[in-house]
Amino acid sequence: MAGKDTIVSGMAGRYASALFDLAKEQGAVDAVSADLETLARLLDESEDLRRLTRSPVFSAEDQERAVAAVLAKAGLGATTTNFVRLVARNRRLFAIEPMIRGFRALAAADRGAMTAEVTVAEPLTDARRSALTAALRDVTGKTVEFDVKVDPKILGGLVVRLGSRMIDASLKTKLNSIKLAMKEVG
Repeated sequence: MAGKDTIVSGMAGRYASALFDLAKEQGAVDAVSADLETLARLLDESEDLRRLTRSPVFSAEDQERAVAAVLAKAGLGATTTNFVRLVARNRRLFAIEPMIRGFRALAAADRGAMTAEVTVAEPLTDARRSALTAALRDVTGKTVEFDVKVDPKILGGLVVRLGSRMIDASLKTKLNSIKLAMKEVG
């Protein structure tokens, strides 16, 4: 059963759990993980693909045909392709990104690792990625894998979500705190 210790919830979590259970049964967790990383990268790189997955204007049939063509061109495996086609058929393609994150969390937990969501103002260098990996390992005592989101709105610093904990060391939050303190004084 997926995620005895890892909690994935909601509709996206149920889909992620189902895919993880199927991949585990088939001995294909690593292959499906790689396919989902490819899909996540495709979604990051293509505004058209994101629009296709999120827009209610497209019919389920159109979405299914389009994603099937994209996935075939990308060379994704049968398990992942069938899963994404099912998601499209069920009109749940708008939640594919949370499904991918849920699968990552379940796969990491299965390997004895944890997952964290890290938001930064600019892409991480290899040195900063290594330092962050070491810092998270020191805090948790486990290997921590993380998904990095780049959000220039935080101005600087980073925001880390690790399970139910959130550490907000962003410049935007610090500036807002100073602004609030100034209002209280004046």
